[in-house]
Amino acid sequence: MLYDLASLTKILVSVPLMLIEFDKNELNLDTNLSQIYTEYNLKDKSNIRFDEMFSHQAALIPWIPFYKETLDSITDKQIKKYYKDSRSNKFSTQVADKLYMNKYWNDTIMKRIVDSDILKVKEYKYSDVPYYFLKSFLESKYDKSLDLIIKNEVFSRIRAKSLTYNPRDYYPKDNIVPSEIDTYFRYAKLQGFVHDMGAAMQGGIGGHAGLFGNSEDVAKMMHLFLSKGKIGDTEIFSSSNFDLFNKRHFKGNRRGIGFDKRQLDKETNSACECVSDESFGHSGFTGTYAWADPEDNLIYVFLSNRTYPSMENKKLIINNIRTEVHRLIKNSLN
Repeated sequence: MLYDLASLTKILVSVPLMLIEFDKNELNLDTNLSQIYTEYNLKDKSNIRFDEMFSHQAALIPWIPFYKETLDSITDKQIKKYYKDSRSNKFSTQVADKLYMNKYWNDTIMKRIVDSDILKVKEYKYSDVPYYFLKSFLESKYDKSLDLIIKNEVFSRIRAKSLTYNPRDYYPKDNIVPSEIDTYFRYAKLQGFVHDMGAAMQGGIGGHAGLFGNSEDVAKMMHLFLSKGKIGDTEIFSSSNFDLFNKRHFKGNRRGIGFDKRQLDKETNSACECVSDESFGHSGFTGTYAWADPEDNLIYVFLSNRTYPSMENKKLIINNIRTEVHRLIKNSLN
């Protein structure tokens, strides 16, 4: 079965592609946003550095509900000038069954991000925003969509065949776990269409969300990280740059570059405190989780669709199910 991996996309797609760009000396920790994204005058965002953005230390706002701007403020229904129930040249961005968005709205998404407010203090604040800029940079550089870039550069090379965006283009619907019954934006059962609204409005292909896959292939990617870029005789990225990503760069901020790390205090449950400080991973909004620990060579993948039928179901989060399962596995090894 293929699951909507949500924010695991960040480490399974964006991180390996960033590592490849680091190996090519196309990016480094001091690269600023104006070098990554040249389409606009970025004003107060121009000098934000790469290490700040991908450690969530850049004072960028966490999330922008783009979709709300395309809904009628009174009825909450889709505004007709933005959506049609059949595909055409103008309405070519599919966001759900029989629902196509005006393709020009993608330009509006980037404009809203560029014009968004900067937070007052540069401190740890989780944000999806940097991954929109990264996607734009990579697609412009390669002149291909992000889904093709990651398949060519990584997934095909490690034979992670199930990892894909827009899985309904490649797999029967019954092989895909449903994500939610959407009652606020698309008004449809989401099965094979990404749950994340921003990624949906990008045609299902985001740097922060949109990837689907099964547990075995998520584990293959985590093994690639655990082996620091090598699968057999194939090197996807260098071990030195992986080590650079798998470390904290800001005091009081538990994050590495892209990767989540063991929490620094007892106020969060980002990972079981049983993991080593060299371990790394990420969680996803739909109920996904992947973690690798060099201390005992353990890879742990947990996939669920806790957002089905509604994302209001938070039992998985409240009860820390993912990290408690991790603890049981670690204890069994000891």
